Amino acid sequence: MSSTHTTLRRAVRRTTLVTTLAAAGLLTAAGSAFAHVTVHPDSYPKGATDGTLTFRVPNEENNAATTKVQVFLPTDHPIPSVLVTPEPGWTAQVKTTKLKNPIKTDDGTINEAVSQVTWTKGKIQPGQYQDFSVAFGQLPDNADQLSFKTLQTYSDGKVVRWIEEPKAGQAEPENPAPVLHLTKTADESATSSSAAPKASTPAAGDSTTRALGIAGLIAGVLGIGTAAVALYRSRSARP
Repeated sequence: MSSTHTTLRRAVRRTTLVTTLAAAGLLTAAGSAFAHVTVHPDSYPKGATDGTLTFRVPNEENNAATTKVQVFLPTDHPIPSVLVTPEPGWTAQVKTTKLKNPIKTDDGTINEAVSQVTWTKGKIQPGQYQDFSVAFGQLPDNADQLSFKTLQTYSDGKVVRWIEEPKAGQAEPENPAPVLHLTKTADESATSSSAAPKASTPAAGDSTTRALGIAGLIAGVLGIGTAAVALYRSRSARP
């Protein structure tokens, strides 16, 4: 066998190994993101009205089902009114709390707000996920983000506490709480744009864009490996 063929074969092997490792690493990174409890969409304008928040809860255990999900709504920046969407097979319980700082609206003063929603009597089997949705009347206009701490209970008694709040400039915590980003309103954006350059804000499609980007990168890496193998075969076929 010529030295050219030997060198080319080694190059193909290295390319194939790099392709496999890269694809595995990217899939692992994507899988770890999907293993978290998340809220969708991940952003709304401040003071948005008549919207829906969906909490996606995946089962990351191999031998136990998720049997209870507790989502805690913030009370420092409360959401005045919440309606729970019925989920087949699940029973929802809503808990309210008295507000330290009542909210004044055009319809009167609100002294209580929903502080917790608990779903029970259903099951999320291993390898599956469940969406739990709530409709809100109006979001706060005096905060930049809302954190929804969540407890996930499994049939074997294990409880995963999704309560760690991500901090800017730091690595993502092991058990991050679902976070809803509150973006500037149209009036605020117009005012800030006239005074300073626009700052990018999180978009509702961030999660989808990241997923598509990962898929495209995997396809590109696999394409490089395929091209290398094809080049080797075409040269091997020559006399």
